[in-house]
Amino acid sequence: MIERNIYLKKLIGFKDKQLIKVITGIRRCGKSTLLKIFQNYLIENGVKQGQIITINFENPDYDNLRDYKELYKFLKNKLAKNTKNYIFLDEIQNVPEYQKAIDGLYIMDNVDLYITGSNAYFMSGELATLLSGRYIEIEMMPLSFKEYISAFPQQQDLSVLYRQYIENGSFPYITKLDDNKDQIRDYLSGIYNTVILKDVVARKKITDVPALESIVKFLFDNIGNITTPKKISDTMTSKGRKISNHTVENYISALADCFILYKASRYDIKGKQYLETLEKYYIADTGLRYFLLGSKYVDMGHILENIVYLELLRRGYKVFIGRTGQLEIDFVAEKNGETEYYQVAQTVMPKDTLDRELEPLYKIKDHNAKYLITMDNVPNVSHNGIKQIYALDWLTK
Repeated sequence: MIERNIYLKKLIGFKDKQLIKVITGIRRCGKSTLLKIFQNYLIENGVKQGQIITINFENPDYDNLRDYKELYKFLKNKLAKNTKNYIFLDEIQNVPEYQKAIDGLYIMDNVDLYITGSNAYFMSGELATLLSGRYIEIEMMPLSFKEYISAFPQQQDLSVLYRQYIENGSFPYITKLDDNKDQIRDYLSGIYNTVILKDVVARKKITDVPALESIVKFLFDNIGNITTPKKISDTMTSKGRKISNHTVENYISALADCFILYKASRYDIKGKQYLETLEKYYIADTGLRYFLLGSKYVDMGHILENIVYLELLRRGYKVFIGRTGQLEIDFVAEKNGETEYYQVAQTVMPKDTLDRELEPLYKIKDHNAKYLITMDNVPNVSHNGIKQIYALDWLTK
């Protein structure tokens, strides 16, 4: 079992706090496993098995508890007396009006409550209003590169593992499939179809599924490129599939709600303001891109950019695309009141490429940290204060 220490530490930190712990993330990213790891931690630290109640609502054994009244009654009767109870409700969005049961459990002094869900909208609307100020959300992702390589202690060549990581994907179960391409493809197909057909199509009641899939392919093929719903709409129309800007926006929103897609907005560094147009999109797992589009031309620089973007999010940064004048900085990363700037490139060995990547960073006149991350395996160097770092060293630190 791969330790998910980033998330485990967060759960430990919020243990016994009067807050509902809400764990969200794309399907199969490891939410259920994280709950098991945390439950093991509880037992190792003196909590009795009888104090732990776990229900996974993807298990048909619990279909009878998909009525929130029955669920509340069942849990209330299971509570151990005169001690703290730890309740774990996995994929809770499968229970209609579950928020009413959650609210009832929350007010009990002897309950510490943990719930998971595979889409953002299960924590929106009525529940967010009902539980405002009462919950903490922990957004979970598939494996980081550092977590991924921990599953292969016998393989010391990081470049080999990185290639597997970006092509096979970062879902935890992938590490058990021994680089078997057929099995990996079947597994990714199951994830893709479940997220697209079950979470997006069913939730949004989409009737034109081929149009949705065309948009997904466009976005997966354009990670790291500035795009707009209008550009996507125009591209679809030019290919004979007319679709409105509004529909594209709805589809993109639904994909983001299911955590398969992330939107990076732009930030004007000089003007210190957020911009509302020309976003970039990144995907939760690059293996899904290889599954959907095959190994046709891939911009490895954009793949690396995708990996770095997700890693910054894992490390707790808010991440934007930067703009200074007419030049673009790949990422402006903010955390704890501090700002860092990142340029990402597959290689900067040609001098003109190095100059092009450094130019936007030179234009920034503040004294915040500036980094250039590349796949060039050279000793860390500095360009007038801008640190150039080997990507695989940065990803595994």
